[in-house]
Amino acid sequence: MKMVFRYLRPYYGRMAVGLIIKILGTFADLGLPWVLAFILDDVIPTGKISLILAWGGVMLLLALAARVGNITANRKAAKVARDTVERLRHDTFEKIGKLSGTQVDRLTIPSLISRLTSDSYNIHQMIGMMQRLGARGPIILVGGTILTATLEPVLTLVLIAIMPILAFVVFTISRKGIPMYGQVQKSVDRMVQTVRENISGIRVIKALSKTEYEKGRFEEVNAELVGKELRAGSVMAASSPLMNLLLNLGLTGIIVVGAFRVNAGASEPGKIVAFLSYFTMILNAVMSINRIFIIFSKSSASASRINEILSAPDELLQETVENVYGDEYIVFDHVTFGYHTKEHKGEDKQDAICVEDICFRLKKGESLGIIGATGSGKTTILNLLMRFYDTDSGEIRVDGRNIKGYSLQELRSKFGVVFQNDVIFADTLYENISFGRDIPLERVKEAAADAKAANFIEEKEGGYEYRAAIKGANLSGGQKQRVLIARALAAHPEILILDDSSSALDYKTDAALRGAIRANYADTTLITVAQRISSIMQHDHILVLEDGRTIGYGSHEELLADCPVYREIYESQMGSEVA
Repeated sequence: MKMVFRYLRPYYGRMAVGLIIKILGTFADLGLPWVLAFILDDVIPTGKISLILAWGGVMLLLALAARVGNITANRKAAKVARDTVERLRHDTFEKIGKLSGTQVDRLTIPSLISRLTSDSYNIHQMIGMMQRLGARGPIILVGGTILTATLEPVLTLVLIAIMPILAFVVFTISRKGIPMYGQVQKSVDRMVQTVRENISGIRVIKALSKTEYEKGRFEEVNAELVGKELRAGSVMAASSPLMNLLLNLGLTGIIVVGAFRVNAGASEPGKIVAFLSYFTMILNAVMSINRIFIIFSKSSASASRINEILSAPDELLQETVENVYGDEYIVFDHVTFGYHTKEHKGEDKQDAICVEDICFRLKKGESLGIIGATGSGKTTILNLLMRFYDTDSGEIRVDGRNIKGYSLQELRSKFGVVFQNDVIFADTLYENISFGRDIPLERVKEAAADAKAANFIEEKEGGYEYRAAIKGANLSGGQKQRVLIARALAAHPEILILDDSSSALDYKTDAALRGAIRANYADTTLITVAQRISSIMQHDHILVLEDGRTIGYGSHEELLADCPVYREIYESQMGSEVA
């Protein structure tokens, strides 16, 4: 919870004002039963109407002060909770953007989503409730007990005797509840993951008639979540009936003892009425404190999960490294990497390696094609080049500098990228291509023309102002790929990465696209991951991968002569035989 208090620090002044108003309003509430007792026992017996009306006016003023004070304080509390969690969400979102690929893999995307949403909501609830009830509850509990002692010391002893038992109940139940709410949030992560997978793959699910199967999967994770919520809720809910039982037993005892004392002339009816009012207020205050403990239990688990993100070390820091300048613009020097190698040892660590001893060198403006079977490490090489992950061994250099010597902003600003599963946003086609980079419309049109997207865009109603649906649902597969390629070209990048980005294009469009890139981006270093040999056979260099290792490297002609795997792919795709 230290993290939450750190975010609250800028609002301490506002909280102090709200706290003062809340205290004054609570004191006004506490004064009402005392004034009532005074009226019943001392003012009414005098028979003076003016005096009765005057003290009635005092009660009215106290009631108004209590209501206005509580409403004002509650509004200030809501603003503090809103502003604090807004900053917390902002910093959490920003931190997520800085996490390394390894950290994202460990935390998982569904968990990051639920931490940013449901966990931050739990903290919002806690901050608001702590301000609304955190001051009022204890003041009424302590102040009410003191005032009851001034009215009826004997009856106050009954009340005080219950308090340690109530405290023990709250402490014991809260101690068990906090870990349970942590498990609940983990189940929320799993449910978010299932929902996310189903929504993303809804068309495939329907096409394969797997709706009932996925419904069963969701029911399973939903039942797990409900079960854990039920167990946690049952433990925490046990406090309310136990406390009600204890307080009602105390109330019964007070009524019985009070009746005997009034009958014996040891007390007055007005004091008993006031005492019962105070007892009801104290009962509500104790219930409020119990609610605080419940929400505190939830928010403690949520705060720990969010703090795990905020306190995560920056694994991709800029480092001071020795630069090696030369003719090569991009260099992979004996690069080895595995996604989870840090979690393995010995033979298991070796099995976790995804790419091993990868070497190649590109001059500025040259092109590299990467081909290989699924899982051979093609996309991993791109992830390492853009430093989404750091290598286990070896070195990657761009423009003579080890990529660890760049800031991430400086390094990634060199790239234009189209990934396999890239995203079209629910926005205009212009904004999807410009992508918040303030690229002029004329340059966007040039990039669209180079990507062979200009014709279909201009045929759309509104042209570049045509609004794409979420994930480009109102665009064909080929249209989406061409918009994404236009986005990558729009800033005229130093390095262009195309990761299987022409799979939905026909051969004619693909060939025209490659021709436009060669003609208009001659100074751009191009790296293409492809399944089609026709997409890379004109590249200066071609890297053939198998099981994360290089089994061929050279030009198209060299690989046809020296690499049996490449020649086999070529013959199967092109229908040609090599002599």
